[in-house]
Amino acid sequence: MTELDSKSPIPLHIQLKNKLQELIDNRSFNEKIPSERELMDTYKVSRSTVREAVSHLVNEGVLKKVHGKGTFISKKPIEEWLGNITSTTEVIKKMGMKPDAKLLDNGIVVPAKEIVEASGLTEAYFIKRIRYANDKPLALESQYYPIEIGENLAQYDIEKGTLYDLLEQSLDLKFAEAEQMITSTYLSKEEADLLGVPCSLSVLHIERLLTDINGSLIEYYSAYFRSDMYSFRIKLSKNYS
Repeated sequence: MTELDSKSPIPLHIQLKNKLQELIDNRSFNEKIPSERELMDTYKVSRSTVREAVSHLVNEGVLKKVHGKGTFISKKPIEEWLGNITSTTEVIKKMGMKPDAKLLDNGIVVPAKEIVEASGLTEAYFIKRIRYANDKPLALESQYYPIEIGENLAQYDIEKGTLYDLLEQSLDLKFAEAEQMITSTYLSKEEADLLGVPCSLSVLHIERLLTDINGSLIEYYSAYFRSDMYSFRIKLSKNYS
């Protein structure tokens, strides 16, 4: 059913915005969205409702208007090239955007079973932050450290500081390898509210194990990135030998 719910307390333009966002995330459109008239006819709404919904997505950087040609889907503003160990702060800066962070929680915890299995940490120092790009929520990051490393790290600015810089420069830890897995998932309502996205948005789930030159664990990293703002690239080559 394509018609919106006129009895819902959620305004029609927000319902339409969320629907368009879902269709964009699911790649139901190619390069551009349907015209105003097509959206009016499909969802049985007024021109002003369509324009409000589209304006929200334009302001969020999801869509861009091209005069005389229509409304196009924007490329993701942040791209991370895989192959090097880099911080979120560094990636955001390279894209010409302003990084920021907000500390949500930190302290010694007993990790969930799946984190214990992945990291081997039966106790850990935990840091959870929201990451921002140009003042817009980008990711929820949870980082788990061996307690000694975490407590030493917590002596510094773990809210605004770049944790990888602190680990390397202030704690003198030597990064060697990182094993990373990227999957797709959905957020809980609480997590979606923190990132300012609908629960229907499929997000990128990043898990990473960072080790030092002796093979000892430095960090277990778990983060949810907005798929409408963040993407990963990797360059491949063919070996003919």
